[in-house]
Amino acid sequence: MASFKKLCDEQGLDFDEYFNKDSETELYHFIGKDIVYFHALFWPAMLMGADYRTPSAIFAHGFLTVNGQKMSKSRGTFIQARTYLESLNPECLRYYYAYKLSAKIDDIDLNLEDFKQRVNSDLVGKVVNIASRSAGFIVKKFNKTLSAYAIEGDLYNEFVAKGDDIAKLYEARNYNQAMREIMKLADKANQYIDEHKPWQLVKEEGKEAQVHDVTSLAINLFRVLMTYLKPVLPVMATQVEAFLNIDELNWNDIKHPLTKHQINKFKPLMSRIEDEQIEKVIEASKQNMQTNEEEKEDDYMIQIDDFTKIDLRIAKIVKAQHVEGADKLLQLTLDIGEENTRNVFTGIKAHYSPEDLEGRLTVMVANLAPRKMKFGISEGMILAAGDGKSLHILSPDSGAKPGMKIS
Repeated sequence: MASFKKLCDEQGLDFDEYFNKDSETELYHFIGKDIVYFHALFWPAMLMGADYRTPSAIFAHGFLTVNGQKMSKSRGTFIQARTYLESLNPECLRYYYAYKLSAKIDDIDLNLEDFKQRVNSDLVGKVVNIASRSAGFIVKKFNKTLSAYAIEGDLYNEFVAKGDDIAKLYEARNYNQAMREIMKLADKANQYIDEHKPWQLVKEEGKEAQVHDVTSLAINLFRVLMTYLKPVLPVMATQVEAFLNIDELNWNDIKHPLTKHQINKFKPLMSRIEDEQIEKVIEASKQNMQTNEEEKEDDYMIQIDDFTKIDLRIAKIVKAQHVEGADKLLQLTLDIGEENTRNVFTGIKAHYSPEDLEGRLTVMVANLAPRKMKFGISEGMILAAGDGKSLHILSPDSGAKPGMKIS
């Protein structure tokens, strides 16, 4: 909510329109299935207690596996977003996730080979291919201008009529079905181009008008497809808007095809994914994990200056006693050679009785900040060694005296 509030402040949005308890705006929470308990029970209660509205609905997703297995550091499939972005287009991953996601709480698998083939086949080989194989004719032969009317009106209307069904699939969060319906249309568009073969017609005398009509319809079919894909491919959609020379790809506008409309020169919208790019991501992920582990090891080590900050002193246990109401604590009164004794609460009751401790010498951290506890203030910490089962407080060599500093 704080991040969204910041976004509202930056973009002039009304935060209360979304989170006010009387808000009628649709507000959805998308979460992972492992945190449903908190977000479906405690979080709504917290919102209500803070006088904010609860979400219209909460949708949960399953886990993500890579190549059929949990993400693995050693295999290089623990892929960080930044590592992916250094080699691959984020829109490819958006499409692949959309192709996999449904309204069910199922896990989805990022199979890297399937990912490559799916993007290359669907986005590059089908959708972008429609524009790339048609735009050249419009630009070179017809002064960048589409024909005066769209032939094959039934085909165009079939594409437009599918819009309602695709919108319902989006609304129901059946993104995988929506992507499949869109790709069926892309297949039909490519089939139409293959059947009419404008690259052959252009060589025949008197066929220029037919070439113009066929390629213009292909561009309009491409426009419809990209309108349907805009929620998944927003960046590519912006590039298509520039190519088509229109303000925006709008769901309502596709009812009417572009006619006598001038487009711009086609520029590549998406490149094929190569094996080398995926290998680069995997290798970089392995190196990143290795670097992170090394950094963690470095963080574990301390310098001599860090150690000298700790004031370790020999302490004599003057008095030891039980703490009323505490199952694990003993209260120790320690002499460390100062004018006043120190009071320390320590969790060693299961291993020592008070009478076993009184009169013994041990080691304490003398400059630990005092800690206020339920039973009083603890003014330090004694040191002990243990293996999880037994515990042994540290004792100095004979001849040591209270107050001596350990260095």
